[in-house]
Amino acid sequence: MNMPTPIPPAQPHARRSLQAQVKWGSHLLTVGGDAPVRVQSMTNTDTVDVIGTAIQVKELALAGSEMVRITVNTPEAAEAVPHIREQLDRMGVEVPLIGDFHFNGHRLLTDYPDCAQALSKYRINPGNVGKGDKKDRQFGQMIEAALRWDKPVRIGVNWGSLDQELLAHLMDENSRRSVPWESRQVMYEALISSAISSAQLAQKMGMKASQILLSCKVSGVQDLIAVYRELAKRCEYPLHLGLTEAGMGTKGTVASATALSILLQEGIGDTIRVSLTPQPNESRTQEVVIANEILQSLGMRVFVPSVTACPGCGRTTSSTFQELAKQIDDYLRAQMPLWRSRYPGVEHLKVAVMGCIVNGPGESKHADIGISLPGTGEAPAAPVFIDGEKKLTLRGESIATEFQTLVENYIENRFGAAKAS
Repeated sequence: MNMPTPIPPAQPHARRSLQAQVKWGSHLLTVGGDAPVRVQSMTNTDTVDVIGTAIQVKELALAGSEMVRITVNTPEAAEAVPHIREQLDRMGVEVPLIGDFHFNGHRLLTDYPDCAQALSKYRINPGNVGKGDKKDRQFGQMIEAALRWDKPVRIGVNWGSLDQELLAHLMDENSRRSVPWESRQVMYEALISSAISSAQLAQKMGMKASQILLSCKVSGVQDLIAVYRELAKRCEYPLHLGLTEAGMGTKGTVASATALSILLQEGIGDTIRVSLTPQPNESRTQEVVIANEILQSLGMRVFVPSVTACPGCGRTTSSTFQELAKQIDDYLRAQMPLWRSRYPGVEHLKVAVMGCIVNGPGESKHADIGISLPGTGEAPAAPVFIDGEKKLTLRGESIATEFQTLVENYIENRFGAAKAS
């Protein structure tokens, strides 16, 4: 009998983009090429509110966002930008700020040089920088500001704000084809053509290709996949991925995870954002958590310790394992801003919280530290496995508290010792 060929583990394809650099102060963040896929987010505060915006930027950065975009839409907002940067520097928040510009960006970048200098990158939407003969001139003014202050730009095309002149031109061309394209295909071409032609214009003005990032955002999963596959074929610019409006709750989470995972697995994408509509009273940081989870689930980045938890079934008689899994997961996430420097490597920790004897011991042995709680008909005992071996058994009403203490001690002994050495 012939032995089967071993099945190789799945791996994301290598990315093919150029490498760009985002600078702020003495700090440098590489994007594209062999650099990790970066997580980006955006504030929803009024930028004029310096303190409120700085606080939200800090929250997003602590959650794991590596770049934060802020709206710069008025003279007052432009005046606030350098003060936001000062507040962040004062708080020790080392995260680059991206200015989101639209209709009047050319004036704001020209009239408020402190704003232009304080930002680390400019986002330009070629669909609404001007019309007719104003379009290239006003786009050019924004590129001139980027060149003057040595800033990279993201040329971000949105399907909801396409260059109408370009779209009309492509529609006319399409009407003359012997077999016309579907209107959706013309829209795809308009998105890609707008982004690439704008990037080429920026290069003619003196920008390096490595200073330019592109995005072509749409709201539909299949549309996003189709557009970015073609965009990646036609250029080597670093690409920013994201649905322009992912939606709320599970819809937004699933749509973003589906679209971004497919493209990232194919080696497409250098920065990502999950444009999640927050649910009432939900933190803005949820979009960062989801982006981190997408990359961590693909094995492309590691941000926080992973908690393997039993889904529950008829064999599990209580909600203890659910409560404990959430308690441990929340605790680990809350501690990560402190632990990143205190316990190097702690993000690779694997914890298991299981609900019965069927898979509990096995999953717990595969984790660094795991607990198997009793299910239906099982003895009221919870064995704890550390580094693959059963070390002790917990009983009584304080199992959750005792297990969390064991996790804390494990982290201190393993990762605290790593830093000391």
